[in-house]
Amino acid sequence: MNIRIGERGSITSDLASVVCSPGRMARLSKNDNQLAGYRSSKGFTLIELIVVIIIVVVMMGLFMDRVLFYQEQAEKTAMEGVAGAIQSALTMQYGQILTRGKPSDVPALAQDNPMNWLQKKPPNYAGEFYNPTPLSVESGNWVFDLRTRDLIYVVRNANYFKPGKGGKKWIRFHVAINHEASRLSSLQDAPAELTGALFEPVEPYSWF
Repeated sequence: MNIRIGERGSITSDLASVVCSPGRMARLSKNDNQLAGYRSSKGFTLIELIVVIIIVVVMMGLFMDRVLFYQEQAEKTAMEGVAGAIQSALTMQYGQILTRGKPSDVPALAQDNPMNWLQKKPPNYAGEFYNPTPLSVESGNWVFDLRTRDLIYVVRNANYFKPGKGGKKWIRFHVAINHEASRLSSLQDAPAELTGALFEPVEPYSWF
């Protein structure tokens, strides 16, 4: 690099001409653009961050919806399992009465608490109440109504549950004693014959 001392003692250099030359300026500008691109590739822009947050929120919402769906399905399956066990116990009670030759005792089954027929009561059986309400019993539990003699299940997860005419989020079960008229022509005038006992909902409902 050539350095010259002017007449007035000022030092001049060809450095300024080198820095300010068009070729050198173009190369520096290119290097700056490359550096800026390198920096942007190492991080997120604000728009990219917002898009990622939205995607995460949507995925979490879908995940939670699936979790609640499967929880409600599991609750329904557990409820139907208890109802099936009670129906089996009722059939045994009905058969024992007929075996003893006491068909007149069958109507008493409709007044009994079906939980008494089970060898082991389910852990979510809350006991006997007189005229309970959905708010007086914790959801997800069974309860026996001493007034109506119905066994009630209070639904916990009711997103896919449609109750009966009462509109309450529970299912009321009772024991129905069935009678049918004889098919024999000689017994057409005879009283209806006892044909069985069923543990069934008091009102129809829809769940899934």
